[in-house]
Amino acid sequence: MRRRFSLASMVVVTLFTFSGQTQENANTAVDDSIEIEAEDGIEWIRDAKTYVARGNAKASRGGFEVLADTLTAHYRVQADGDDQKIFRVDADGNVRIVSASERAFGDKAVYHMDEAVVVLLGKGLRLETTNAVITARDSLEYWQIRQLAVARGDAVIKQGENRLKANVLSAHFATNASGSQSVEQIDAFGEVHISTPTEIARGDEGMYILETGIATLCGNVRITRGDSQLNGECAEVNLNAGISRLLGGSGRVKGLITTQGGL
Repeated sequence: MRRRFSLASMVVVTLFTFSGQTQENANTAVDDSIEIEAEDGIEWIRDAKTYVARGNAKASRGGFEVLADTLTAHYRVQADGDDQKIFRVDADGNVRIVSASERAFGDKAVYHMDEAVVVLLGKGLRLETTNAVITARDSLEYWQIRQLAVARGDAVIKQGENRLKANVLSAHFATNASGSQSVEQIDAFGEVHISTPTEIARGDEGMYILETGIATLCGNVRITRGDSQLNGECAEVNLNAGISRLLGGSGRVKGLITTQGGL
């Protein structure tokens, strides 16, 4: 029998306005309550100011769910001494983050309530969206209000046979008229590597627009196709059309073209 315990009446959440968002948008991004439920019960540890939910536990807030084997909710006692404010939820074991358009997976997670951001850690870090799959080695962050995900350490986004890899990937989400979210833009930082069935492109940083399939690379750019290589400061790679071109930038571009059988 599933035991259910609602914390909705205890939680007061402060919403922040971030750059590029209006206060109205920020206030409608997350609900101001959290509900926790679990199959094996919920324990209140008063001295530690925590609630521990065990057994297929779930924390729900404004259409955003954190699921795990165990959830630990940390609270503060308000100035009047009566009300409690949940400020952090720790998730351990088989962690899943679920919203209307995204699913994320990891071994552990910390949900910072005030900032509405969840950080996933462990092996097999993965974020699945309606139009892309993003993986990471070190950590995966999801910023609920800012509609942003950040993957760190060997971060990879895959779309079919195309792959973009970097030290850090930032995925910006957009909401369509029906309310569904999808990744609109990827910003890549550090050792950027783009691979397609026909070529490999490298650079220091880049930006990828998913709707157009166009990635822009800058900094020590090298584009390799077979034995041929193009070098320059910046380049534009059209993953949909299979066309790449070097951009002049601040210096000259050059290429080594290898032909079969000579000129």
